[in-house]
Amino acid sequence: MAIVLGPNRYGKAEVRLVRVTRHTPTEHELCDLNVSVSLSGDLDRTHLAGDNAAVIPTDTMRAVVYAFAQDRPLPAVEEFGLRLARHFVDAYPSIDTARVRLLEYPWVRIPAANGPHPHAWTRASGARYAGVVHGAAGTEVCSGLEDVTVLKSTGSEFHGFMTDRYTTLRPTEDRVLATSVQARWRHVGVAADWDASFLAARDVMLRTFAETHSLALQQTLYAMGEAVLADRAELAEVRLVLPNRHHVLVDLSPFGQDNAGEVYHAADRPYGLIEGAVLRDDIGPALAELPW
Repeated sequence: MAIVLGPNRYGKAEVRLVRVTRHTPTEHELCDLNVSVSLSGDLDRTHLAGDNAAVIPTDTMRAVVYAFAQDRPLPAVEEFGLRLARHFVDAYPSIDTARVRLLEYPWVRIPAANGPHPHAWTRASGARYAGVVHGAAGTEVCSGLEDVTVLKSTGSEFHGFMTDRYTTLRPTEDRVLATSVQARWRHVGVAADWDASFLAARDVMLRTFAETHSLALQQTLYAMGEAVLADRAELAEVRLVLPNRHHVLVDLSPFGQDNAGEVYHAADRPYGLIEGAVLRDDIGPALAELPW
């Protein structure tokens, strides 16, 4: 029996980066990123013999991320990821594939007397996601959302499900539907305008969540992905992970009170977890290493 080295990669995870672009002494822009880099290639010797001649230190990867952040203006996260991935493959002969994962955290300007404050912000919820893979097999980019919490106080049902002696859940024709959206959408080629593509896909996805009368979170998942692909020709596939943030109606009868769908317990865990992909059937599958 032979023992061999299998697929492997290494990198620098979660490089935290805040970029302040100073247009004037008081007029600033803020970009808050979390960047992870993972590289693979001709690296057998480091695993098998401790020979590090082909190894780029992960500290070097961190330095590259910070150095590239000096570009002005800082590009969209997808373009920033592409620049990093291409650099690692082009600059280092031992590397044949680079994977870059980015999260951009949103900050909103604090209101001031004369409009939004020019250099003070408050952190908003959720994040914008970008993932890039570049190498011998090609280049692909995905965009998306991370931890964007949404809720509908009506317009959602759940009934007609399978039952047996373990079933305690009651069917309902009106419930609170809440989830924390993790979404990824894969591009066909390179977008002409990353920001415009992201904003349009995000808005269609969230609007579809709001407007779809839901009979199941699975149905809502498909509707959200379908709507994005129908609206955005530059996209090939949408993947969604939707935890069901259960809101349980509180029984107030022990206190002699009715509860006509007004007071809920927001359950933390356990929770239902719904996952699925929606794709165009005329476009090939993603690269195996795309950082979803």
